[in-house]
Amino acid sequence: MTTLVVGATGATGRLLVEQLLKRNEPVKALVRRTGTFNEFITTHPDFTEIQASVLDLSPDELARHVAGCTALASCLGHNLTFKGIFGKPRLLVTDTIRRLCAAVPDSGTAQPVRVVLMNTAGNSNRDLEEPVSFAQRCVVGLIRTLVPPHRDNEQAADYLRMQIGQNHDRIQWAAVRPDSLINLDEVTAYDIFPSPTRSAIFNPGKTSRINVAHFMAELVTQDEIWQQWQGQMPVIYNRGD
Repeated sequence: MTTLVVGATGATGRLLVEQLLKRNEPVKALVRRTGTFNEFITTHPDFTEIQASVLDLSPDELARHVAGCTALASCLGHNLTFKGIFGKPRLLVTDTIRRLCAAVPDSGTAQPVRVVLMNTAGNSNRDLEEPVSFAQRCVVGLIRTLVPPHRDNEQAADYLRMQIGQNHDRIQWAAVRPDSLINLDEVTAYDIFPSPTRSAIFNPGKTSRINVAHFMAELVTQDEIWQQWQGQMPVIYNRGD
């Protein structure tokens, strides 16, 4: 099993790479800038660092990187700067997921490739009747208009829901929805739900980045967990938060 990770140099992406390598899962990381990983990652025999941007690669080049991978994982996000939020590419996550899925070969793997997307609890799963208050719908609508990265997160998940769907012959997917992200040094107990159990706007929970990375790695490597959550948008909270 080999996992291709994009967004690997981000705060959660680095942790996902570590989690996968600790499970003896070979990892290929597409990065725009090399030399940013710690010694554990850079010296690991199952780690390959590729300096490239998904959006800059030709379809043939991207297909060569995707070939042989059993999972594709995205921890991509927009930088929290004015340029990162309002500049181009506006649909960084959506366009990346679309290009990665298009690069999955017609054959070559015995099982469908697993696509795991880090998303947000502020995005509703429109395959389900998730209860969202009128006030939250208003606030989310305003955020959607004023903050382009939120719309990008919505469209990335919608692409998987609507274009890949539940019966694709080459691709299966899951979109992991953490709530307010925090930093912790160790994996702690966490809970997974099909839908939010609290308001991401008015009563947000907390999710550590390392717990998100742990759960994404479990989805990639554990068949039982994958079968439970594939084709869904599970929400993850730190237990007790």
